[in-house]
Amino acid sequence: MAAKRKPRRSFGRVRKLPSGRYQARYLGPDGILRPADRTFATLTDADRWLMRKRIEIEEGRWLDPAEGRTTVRDWSARWLAAVAPQLKHKTQATYRSLINSRINPALGDRELLSLRPIMITEWVAAMRNEGLSASRIRQAYRVLSQIMASAVDNDLIPQTPCRGVRLPRMPQTEPHIVTPLEASRIVRSAERPHDLLIALLAFAGLRVGEAFALRRSDVDVAGGFLLVDENLAEANGTLVFDTPKSHQKRLLRLAPSLVKRLAAYLEELPGGEDALLFTTAAGKPLRYNQWRKAYFDPAVSAAGLTDVTPHDLRASHGTWVADRYGVMTAARRLGHSNASVTTRHYARPVTGRDDQVAQASDAWLSGHDDALRARRGHDDDGNGSAGVPARV
Repeated sequence: MAAKRKPRRSFGRVRKLPSGRYQARYLGPDGILRPADRTFATLTDADRWLMRKRIEIEEGRWLDPAEGRTTVRDWSARWLAAVAPQLKHKTQATYRSLINSRINPALGDRELLSLRPIMITEWVAAMRNEGLSASRIRQAYRVLSQIMASAVDNDLIPQTPCRGVRLPRMPQTEPHIVTPLEASRIVRSAERPHDLLIALLAFAGLRVGEAFALRRSDVDVAGGFLLVDENLAEANGTLVFDTPKSHQKRLLRLAPSLVKRLAAYLEELPGGEDALLFTTAAGKPLRYNQWRKAYFDPAVSAAGLTDVTPHDLRASHGTWVADRYGVMTAARRLGHSNASVTTRHYARPVTGRDDQVAQASDAWLSGHDDALRARRGHDDDGNGSAGVPARV
């Protein structure tokens, strides 16, 4: 009696190797015959693998294994080149630095498909053991996460290895919130014209880079407005003019006394409409570290204060405005697209407000609404002009 022939396999091929193990091969959607990434101890195991591969193809989940063999180094370079035009110059420089100094030395030669969450966890642990700051570690991980997410989106790998990784916590640092009077003392203690620059940080809530990038054409003396549409950033030692953070350009109304002082200063300022308001003695754009050491820190010390940074003045401005005129007004003045950023990083509770609430509650309890008048200061006038101290 003739032996029964095995039914022809409907998908893929299996052959027995001289070693006794089995090799599975299948025809991909691109018409290329590909072997499995491993051999199998039994024919049943090989058939099961082919069945899973067939389901992947039928459900549209199949990935070309050759793409997954792209190295992290090569894909990182391609990803950065693709996203760079959408990034600010400083962000580009930061990403490039992290890729070259943190990602490529540890993971650059690995194939994308070979990465596993445990490897990313070990990479993070190695940076911690090296003594790298929590901020730098989180930045490096965030860049790698974007690179891997892009690999998933482009069908190079089925899922990102950046998952389930515990990152070091950021230290909780609170800004030093000064009072308007303390800020005024710093302004009065600073050399001219840097007193004006510091006044713009404290009483207009500008970022330092925004103040450094101000030009004559940005000041509308007649209207009392200031246009904030540029930022001066330093990336790897190079100064770059760019749009403000998050590309949030804004028009700010200034205190009348500050406008008056700016007008007098503009009359003496050389150059045309594009002339920078604040420069070095040689007429060059300011650099943060040099400016702070030469002008800001001495003014803080002369005012009898310590541990105050330029950023603290911006945070203080946000706190004053939010406390009296509401978070939305503060967010608009600070150039935040989302008010949650204002409350999370800038606006802080003002000392003594809880006592005032208790006193107001007493009036409410007795049926009086006198305390409501105290709330009228929180109404936003809609033009963002609220919260500007009248005098500097």
